[in-house]
Amino acid sequence: MNASRNPVAALWWVPRGLVFGLMAFFIFGPLFNLLLWTVAEKWYFPHSLPLEYGFSSWAKVFAPRGGAVESLTNSIVVALLTVVVSLLLAIPAGYALARLKLPLRGLILLAFLIPQAFPNLTVYVNVARIFYEIGLNGTIPGVVLVHVSHGLVYAVWIATAAFSAIDVELEQAARNIGAGAMRTFLDITLPLAAPGLMASAIFVFLESLDEFTGSYFVGAPDVNMLPLLLYTAGAGGNYQIASITALLLLVPSLVFMLIVERFLKADVLSRVGH
Repeated sequence: MNASRNPVAALWWVPRGLVFGLMAFFIFGPLFNLLLWTVAEKWYFPHSLPLEYGFSSWAKVFAPRGGAVESLTNSIVVALLTVVVSLLLAIPAGYALARLKLPLRGLILLAFLIPQAFPNLTVYVNVARIFYEIGLNGTIPGVVLVHVSHGLVYAVWIATAAFSAIDVELEQAARNIGAGAMRTFLDITLPLAAPGLMASAIFVFLESLDEFTGSYFVGAPDVNMLPLLLYTAGAGGNYQIASITALLLLVPSLVFMLIVERFLKADVLSRVGH
């Protein structure tokens, strides 16, 4: 029986269209609203659209006293340093967890989740007190250390999966023709693991870029970051500046999705946690 003789079957697309329409609304609706706020000069209830459009808020954000340039620079510097430190720790840790028969390997991997297992507020209050005593509070190195504690979760787990996805026989073949352990790692293992490590670096970068609680308790007010600027603008009811700041944070996330789709392959994902 074809669809032309069965009106019910001909309308099969209606519920699917409604579902996809709702999904599009919940995904793109807030983004559209965000974009409207970035160019809204005057917008208040009950009007559904801005009454006036302009770019004066952009000028305020990027003015010398706006703090956006300094916050953006600090956020990028801290995120890059966090990536470097996290990978320097995660590469040897991930290789050891992937290749060596370590006792309690599962518990070691779970240990990296400990910073995520407790409420951030209570952890960072105590970290801020300790950092204040040793002179790290209000410094970029202090903020980087806090971000690394969260970034290691992604760095170590994905690095372990990336090294686990590499065929051990490739390393053995290199060793059989005379290559040393370090030469084999640098010429064979590390290049093959590079896509997974790059995806790990992107996760860490974005985690650092969006981190608020640690940046607030350890960095503020000496180290200005984009999440702090966003919180200040939103709490003060300045939705235009808050939306522009949120857009600055959103752009790397969109780039991240494209890069992860390119580099993080299914064979790596299947080995996360194994």
